[in-house]
Parts: sequence; C-alpha cells; structure tokens
Amino acid sequence: MFTAVEFASRLIEFNSVSHLSNVAVTDQVEEWLRGLGFACERLTYLDAAGVCKTNIIGKLGTGTGGLGYFAHTDVVPADDWAIQEHGPFTPIVKEAKLFGRGSTDMRGSIGCLLAAVSLLSSRTFKQPLYFCCTADEEVGMQGAIQVAAESALFKEMVEHHTPSIIGEPTKLEVVYGHKGGCAFKATSYGIAGHSSTRHGVNANWKMIPFLSEMKALYEELETDPKWRNAEFDPPTMTLNLGINDHMQAINVTPPQSVCTVFFRPVPGVDITPIIERCAAAAKANDVTFELRVRSEPMYVDPNSPFVQQCLEFVSSPQPKTVSYGTDGSKYGALKQMVVLGPGSISQAHTNNEWIELDQLNRGTDLYRRMIEKWCLS
Repeated sequence: MFTAVEFASRLIEFNSVSHLSNVAVTDQVEEWLRGLGFACERLTYLDAAGVCKTNIIGKLGTGTGGLGYFAHTDVVPADDWAIQEHGPFTPIVKEAKLFGRGSTDMRGSIGCLLAAVSLLSSRTFKQPLYFCCTADEEVGMQGAIQVAAESALFKEMVEHHTPSIIGEPTKLEVVYGHKGGCAFKATSYGIAGHSSTRHGVNANWKMIPFLSEMKALYEELETDPKWRNAEFDPPTMTLNLGINDHMQAINVTPPQSVCTVFFRPVPGVDITPIIERCAAAAKANDVTFELRVRSEPMYVDPNSPFVQQCLEFVSSPQPKTVSYGTDGSKYGALKQMVVLGPGSISQAHTNNEWIELDQLNRGTDLYRRMIEKWCLS
C-alpha cells in the first residue's frame, strides 16, 4: 500500500467541499479499507439541499474494546486559493510540505492512519480497530449525528467502552477538551421603497434594538466569570456577530436585515439560558429567531487513565485544550476520547494549506504504536 503522503495526496484530488457530495472520496476510502481487511458499514443521507452524503465506518479485527479513529472527508471551500502554480485539489510536495486543500484538515491524518494499518497488515488484530469518516463536519456535523444515531459499529464501540481518537490537527499533542458551537440567525423584515419617499420600512432600523441587546450579551459573556472556563485560551465563548441586509443600492430601503450570531460554549457551562435570552430578545423586538447549530463541548478528565496512556506516546508531557470544535461534539457516548492528529490548526482552512512531511511521518509512527498497544497486544 501507500505511505501517508501518498494516501493524503490521492485524497486531496477529490473536490469534496461541504456543499458538494462526498460520495466519490468515500468510495475511495472504502476501497482502501476493504483492501486492508476491514468490514465496512455505509450510511447515506441527503443534506438540506438534496445532495447525497455518505459516512463510512470500518472494523478490522475481533474481540471487544480495541481502538477507534474518527475523521471527516469534507473540506472547506478553496475559492481564494493563493498558489498560482497549482490548484487546491492538485497535491504538490515541496519544501518538505504537502500542499493542497484538506492536507491539514484532515486528509493528512487519514493518510497516517491508513499507512499505519498498512504497516501492520501482516499482524493479527486481537482487538478491533474502528475507522470512521463522516460527511459535513465543517457545516453542522450532520454525518457525525447520523453515525451516533444509526451506526451499529458505533453502538458496539459505546457498549464496549472503546478508547477513541479524533484525528484532527493538534501537532501530535493530546487534547482532552474543546469548545462547542452555537449559531442562530435573527431576521427583521421591512418594506422595500425608494429612500426619497416614506413608502418603505427600513428593516435595519427594526434590527437595531435587538443588536443592542446582543452587544450587552457579548460584554457580559466576556466579563462575567460564570460564563468562562479557565482551562481554555481564550477562556470566554468569543461571541461573534454578523450583519447583512443584502442590498446593493443605497437609495432603496432594505426589506430585510439578517443578523448571524455564533459563540463557542465551554465545558461546564449550560448555554440554555443564553439561547432562551436571545430568543426572547428577538420576540420582544419583532425579529424572527432560528437556532441553526448547537454542538456541545468535548471534555474528558485530563487525569483519566486513557489520557495518561496517550501521553506516553507523544513528546508533550501535558494534555491541553483547544478552542476549535470537532465531530467529538456528537460522540459524547464515548467516554474515553481525545483529539490527536498531525498538522497545525493554524494551517487549516488557509489559502495555501499545507502539512509538514515530518508531521505525516511522525503521525504514521504514532498511530502505528497506538494500534499495536490497543489492538495487537
């Protein structure tokens, strides 16, 4: 089979931006898995736009427990790709780096896991290795939601308390917790009209009282200790707000004004009162409210046996937290879980995305040793 860079390069060639189908890249992953001896379970759904999406879950070996690995096959758009010599879906190796959309997030990680299994293909798996690749991680985690709800192999992992890895980029450091995500859309409606008359109703004026309440909420979340978690940097939920009335002309009263709000819940804090407060503010100001995303934080005890065992495989002596989110938000039924993968999150989603070859080599070795411990010994 291939090395990690070869697996990752082949995956980069698939344009599976989240609004497109990921069926083709999933077909390729399934082909590799079956070639390595995995039994595969496939779950398919249509997204909100009617686009076919697929999750693949594989199992190699017998027994119970073992080790689980989770990844995703969708990538973010590459419309602003900055490298002139090649496009985002043409993998290029130069300067000891692999360039291409998804190289860091997270096709390099998938390549490491597949390469590690390839190196162990002649060995007998006494405990199972589970491999899961989902759709839509970047846009709501619908794939992970389906896996957690419908996958027989996932239920098997939960039943047998299988320790698991989310392979997102951490520079091969052990992450025991990350923030969640909560997003909603608020819309005010007016009446379009020529701005020289009084026939229109400007939706932006109607939105301003609601925005004032969101500003007060933002300041409270940034300053009140009850909304913080000191294990994170930053320790706050970093509420972010956007405004758009979709108007091109300056002499037309906008018939609608759209406010989007996104914040990152921290472990140990119930955000239900925040959501209820925002919904009540919208209703009081004649603004519609639509909750679009609510993903819980991921958190395991940093002193737990599994976290401490993972630290034995890496160079960093302490586990850490991160402020971004993963599919781990939807896998709360798994009680032994860390985020651990090659590459840096600072390179994810960039317009020249790359991953160091050294990270791919070290990631392959790390995953190989972990598989040996949990699946072969």
